[in-house]
Amino acid sequence: MARIRDIGPGALVTAAFIGPGTVTACTLAGADFGYTLLWALAFATIATIVLQEMAARLGVVTGRGLGETLAVLLENSLWRWPLVLLIGVALFAGNAAYEAGNLAGAALGVAAVAGDAPAVFTASVVTISIFAAALLLSGSYRAIERVLLALVAIMALAFVATFAIVRPDFGALLGGLFTPALPDGALLTVIALIGTTVVPYNLFLHSTAASRKWSGAENLSAARADTVIAIGLGGLIAILIVSTAAASLFASGLEATSAADMASQFQPLFGSYSAYLLGIGLFAAGLTSAITAPLATGYAMSEILKLGGGDGSRAFRAIAVSVIVIGAALSLTGIRPIEIIVAAQIANGLLLPLIAAFLLYALNQKQVLGRYVNGPLANVLSVGVLLVASGLGVRSIVFALG
Repeated sequence: MARIRDIGPGALVTAAFIGPGTVTACTLAGADFGYTLLWALAFATIATIVLQEMAARLGVVTGRGLGETLAVLLENSLWRWPLVLLIGVALFAGNAAYEAGNLAGAALGVAAVAGDAPAVFTASVVTISIFAAALLLSGSYRAIERVLLALVAIMALAFVATFAIVRPDFGALLGGLFTPALPDGALLTVIALIGTTVVPYNLFLHSTAASRKWSGAENLSAARADTVIAIGLGGLIAILIVSTAAASLFASGLEATSAADMASQFQPLFGSYSAYLLGIGLFAAGLTSAITAPLATGYAMSEILKLGGGDGSRAFRAIAVSVIVIGAALSLTGIRPIEIIVAAQIANGLLLPLIAAFLLYALNQKQVLGRYVNGPLANVLSVGVLLVASGLGVRSIVFALG
């Protein structure tokens, strides 16, 4: 148990992005396009490792989170308040959308077991929102964090086991991983896959968590190993979800429009228990992410605005709970849960270039990191991530306006 208590921030970041959005977006990608979009997940996993390593390095070396670092860098700038406002609005709006997807995903997990009745969904969203808010207000979310991580791990193992049973086409799988292609109608799915993996708020969460776990540059190797291993495993799980859906749903010509459809990919191994397995996994993944999204927003906004007091302050709690309230309201608009979840991943994909640009700026400031600023390779990789993410975001906006 000592090792579990010493789990690094990288594992928490992975638990945050392996939420209902990942399960849903990856299932839809596999069901609709087979193995064709696996390259997007490969890119997203590499991009996440690159960006999260920078966030962790910032926290370990400086002892500050990304939000606090940006506040310091912008302190004497004429652009301080316009940029703070831009970051704040983008972060709040993006995380509120993401929270709506988290709550809808957790409620979808309940629906997989209790039925798809609207009253069940509404009651689930309200109950889960109150529970998440209570955990954040009391600080007791840490006490059940390991239980939630264990439940998400069970669902991940189920995908691994099912993957072995459904006999995927390894030739098509490798082709999808290493041959980028964009079929008609796949653009928003690609953005959703990237948005569900490279989660902007995780950059704030990781930097703050790393600054609290490790102090001093001598711990960089541990922080990097934690980041690469944990996020690499998360990316592998996402690839397995797409492949499982491709081998079971796409190969059979089935669509995934409900929790029952999504659960059907488990049937080759778990039969009638498939719905319960998906339900528990989605609920745990949704609740875990429903806590981490407002938690990260509270950290970021408190640090940027220099409100102080940590996660016990009134300002922090007010910010975190407001994200839950707005997310709950969005999830109860009557839009289908799966559509809400996918829309949240798209919003994340659009927010990513902005937050990543600020992280890249901070990691190139010698007055902040000294000799631990980005090297040429890190900058090339980061700029590459920014260009691809920005290009996809612009294309999605043009697509939506057209």
